Amino acid sequence: MQRPASLATLLGFRRPALPASLSRSLSCAQDVLRRTPLYDFHLAHGGRMVAFAGWSLPVQYRDSHVDSHLHTRRHCSLFDVSHMLQTKIFGCDRVKLMESLVVGDIAELKPNQGTLSLFTNEAGGILDDLIVTNTSEGYLYVVSNAGCWDKDLALMQDKVRELQSRGSDVSLEVVDNALLALQGPAAAQVLQAGVAEDLKKLPFMTSAVMEVFGVSGCRVTRCGYTGEDGVEISVPVAGAVHVAMALLQNPEVKLAGLAARDSLRLEAGLCLYGNDIDEHTTPVEGSLSWTLGKRRRVTMDFPGATVIVPQLKGKVERRRVGLMCEGAPMRAHSLILCTEGTVIGTVTSGCPSPCLKKNVAMGYVPSKYSRPGTQLLVEVRRKQQMAIVSKMPFVPTNYYALK
Repeated sequence: MQRPASLATLLGFRRPALPASLSRSLSCAQDVLRRTPLYDFHLAHGGRMVAFAGWSLPVQYRDSHVDSHLHTRRHCSLFDVSHMLQTKIFGCDRVKLMESLVVGDIAELKPNQGTLSLFTNEAGGILDDLIVTNTSEGYLYVVSNAGCWDKDLALMQDKVRELQSRGSDVSLEVVDNALLALQGPAAAQVLQAGVAEDLKKLPFMTSAVMEVFGVSGCRVTRCGYTGEDGVEISVPVAGAVHVAMALLQNPEVKLAGLAARDSLRLEAGLCLYGNDIDEHTTPVEGSLSWTLGKRRRVTMDFPGATVIVPQLKGKVERRRVGLMCEGAPMRAHSLILCTEGTVIGTVTSGCPSPCLKKNVAMGYVPSKYSRPGTQLLVEVRRKQQMAIVSKMPFVPTNYYALK
């Protein structure tokens, strides 16, 4: 079967003008792609569908990728992220189960509070990134990546069976809901028209079950993958299209696809699993040490702790850094060189920043080259050009906190 084209090719660019990092996830299995509950909705609204992580998803709509990106930053956009794996962990030992798999302090989460965490292996590598929420309904709500669906589900199910065999009270349920992400500075104002709860009382990384535009049983979580204020709404399948249509009635809202999602997350300095982090990358190397719970650093009772914790106080050979340059865009796999011309690393994600009008990227370099302001070279189209190690996020985040 013919390999799928890159996103740039699909969109008709002779030279790639979109984040190339997505191309790794484009699936070859065109005839077995899964469809979200909004598949027909996307087609009706001009969605250009591509294969991504085993799913058929819109890469963009009638607006250009750049227009969608900027609209999200200035107003708000609606993304279909129903391909993400949603699970619930039940039982008195649900925290014990989750803490046996991730690096975060799940026990300290307050009711309806969530955190970004990482599944790790015994070598300290990252198996996936995920969000864990301690719900007031008595279960953990977990959202992880579609590209790791089978791996993550098997990991959790195996641990459930292991703990159950030892008499622990724990069980797992896959949530068959759609998942909609409303992202941008106008997101809360738009959603407020459809809910009775005061969204000003719902800060970043908190969650609540509520009725959304007449659809009951929706879980609204103040989070997202763009660096903007926004929510992810887990919606029962039967009400997914209704909620999407209701949101689109507001002129502030436009549909956005995978292309804008990728460039937005890169401007926000957020990782794409499989590109910027993987099972051969530790949290410290990936500049994700902040995900390690303080208590967990002391107890060292998570997978890979004997590798990861010493890295916090010692030196690691390489680190994930931000890069900024003028000229041709940096792309995944572009070589990074020191100013003397020796290859020292590679770019993992890169694209032109629609907001900054500069090229931004992430990649790995030896620790001694990781300080912001360090001058390096990148090889793009067989030519070397100057790049500067830059602080991330490249574009300031606008997450909502209680005042």
